[in-house]
Amino acid sequence: MRAIGGIWRWRHNPLRRGTDLAEAWVALSALLLICLVAPVVGSLVGGAAQGVLQRSVREQHESRHEVTAIVVRKAAAPPLETDPETVTGREIRTRVVARWSAPDGTAEQGTVLSGLKTPHSGDRFGMWTDAHGRPVARPLDSATATTHAVLAGLGAALLLAGAVEGGRRMIVWRMVRRRYARWDQAWDRAGPDWGRTGAGS
Repeated sequence: MRAIGGIWRWRHNPLRRGTDLAEAWVALSALLLICLVAPVVGSLVGGAAQGVLQRSVREQHESRHEVTAIVVRKAAAPPLETDPETVTGREIRTRVVARWSAPDGTAEQGTVLSGLKTPHSGDRFGMWTDAHGRPVARPLDSATATTHAVLAGLGAALLLAGAVEGGRRMIVWRMVRRRYARWDQAWDRAGPDWGRTGAGS
């Protein structure tokens, strides 16, 4: 709003310099870009990210299979770990030696993370495998993908707004430097006559 007020104020002011009006127009242009273009860019980037991430969610759900594993024994490695694939990233997982069947029926065994806090031999838990029965991370869920897409769109909008504001500041800085240089030149020209106005010399 200051930009609009600045343009209006300087329109017919006799003290108006060309640079004053130019600064007001630069500020108004930056404001319009930030208020109108940045949200559109953010929306487009967020929409594109949403499409890519949701496609990834579908592909992961098609290629990964949830199977039931049976605990053979507790693993000797570190007892508790956090699962980075969960929404909060704080779900405690216990490392165990387990056996399970691959989607094609092949028997598999190995050390995996389970959601059991105190696992005992024979306990059952769900885990994710690929088509060959190898343990994989759980597939990305749709809500998490949407959150990432929203963050991508917001980041793009903020990045554009920051770039526009940085560009505005750079343009104004250069205009002010040019104005000061012109003032210096004017003072240099007036320098020899400084203080002698009306002295009749």
